[in-house]
Amino acid sequence: MRYRTLGGTGIEVSAHCLGTMMFGAVGNPDHDDAVRIIHAALDAGINFVDTADMYSSGESEVIVGKALKGRRDDVVLATKVHFPMGEGPNRGGNSRRWIVKEVEESLRRLGTDWIDLYQVHRPDHTTDIEETLSALTDLVRQGKIRTFGCSTFPAEEIVESHATAERRGLGRFRTEQPPYSILARGIEKSVLPVCRRYGMGVLTWSPLASGFLTGRYRRGGTIDLSTGRAALQPHRFDPSSPLTAAKLEVVEQLVAVAESIGTTLPELAVAFPIAHPAVTSVIIGPRTMDQAERLLKGASLTLDDETLDRIDAIVPPGTDVYPPDGAWTPPSLTELPLRRRPVGERSGA
Repeated sequence: MRYRTLGGTGIEVSAHCLGTMMFGAVGNPDHDDAVRIIHAALDAGINFVDTADMYSSGESEVIVGKALKGRRDDVVLATKVHFPMGEGPNRGGNSRRWIVKEVEESLRRLGTDWIDLYQVHRPDHTTDIEETLSALTDLVRQGKIRTFGCSTFPAEEIVESHATAERRGLGRFRTEQPPYSILARGIEKSVLPVCRRYGMGVLTWSPLASGFLTGRYRRGGTIDLSTGRAALQPHRFDPSSPLTAAKLEVVEQLVAVAESIGTTLPELAVAFPIAHPAVTSVIIGPRTMDQAERLLKGASLTLDDETLDRIDAIVPPGTDVYPPDGAWTPPSLTELPLRRRPVGERSGA
C-alpha cells in the first residue's frame, strides 16, 4: 500500500506530507486559508493527513475536520495523543484513562467516527507500555481507530514495545514518526534499522530543521528573533550560540550542493529523507499556500548517488549537527535520582 501524504507530522510510501501542526493559533490562524491549503494538497494527489491533539490546543484537528468534510473516505487520517491538554496529572500521558478519554475528544474535533492511525506522541515512563498497548488494542477492536503507532521513540523503547506486544498478545506499533533532516541524522544509527526490522512505516518530520534549511538563515546575516519559530524558541536561533554557528556553516555548504544540481535548499532538504529505504513519508509544515507548493516540489526531486555522497561528506551518516528540536530526552538524563546514588552510597569502599 503506497500513500501520498498530507500531515504534520505512511505505511510503505511515496513522500508527500503536509504538516497540519502549523495550522491554528501557533501557525496559520486563518481557518479558511488553512482549509484551502489542505484542499490544494488533496487535489495534488495527497491522501494521508497527519495532525495531533496538542497542535494549537486542538485547533489544528478542528481545521482538519473542516477540510475533510465530504472527503473523509478518500483520506487516511492520523493524529496523536500524549501531551497535556489541560491542568492536572490525568490530562496527558499514555495511560489507559487518558487515551480512552482523549480519543473521543479527537474524534469530536475531527468530525469523524474513526481515526486511521492513532499515534503515541512521546514515551511515558510513568505508564507501563503494556497498559498503553492494551488501551490502543481495545480501541482498534472497538473500531474507533484502525491501527496505531508511536512518535519520537528511541530504538530501545520501540523494541520493548514489540516484545511486550508479542508476549501479551497485544497489537503493536505499526509506524514511528521521528525527526530527520540533513542536520539531524542520528536516527540512522538505530531507529531506522529497528523500524525496518519490524516492518514499521516511518513518517519523518522537520526536514527543514526548524527553518535552518529554508535558506532564510545564512552565515553573516541577521536573525530576527521577533518573528516565526525564532520568536517561539529564541535559544535555538541565538546568533552567539556555537550550535547556531555550526548549523549556518553547514547551510552554506548545502546551498552550494543545491545550486550545483539546479534546485533550491528547501527542495534538497525535503528530497533527502525520501532517499533512505526505511523512510515511508516526509512531513512538512507549511503555513502558506506558497510554502506548500514550493516544498511539494522537493517530493518529486530524485537525488543521485553523487549528490548524496556530497551530503554525506558534509554531515556524516548517523550524526547530528545539533540535537533535533522537539526530540525526547529520557528521564535517566534529566532526573537526578536516576543518575546519582544517595551521597552515602557513592563510595566504592
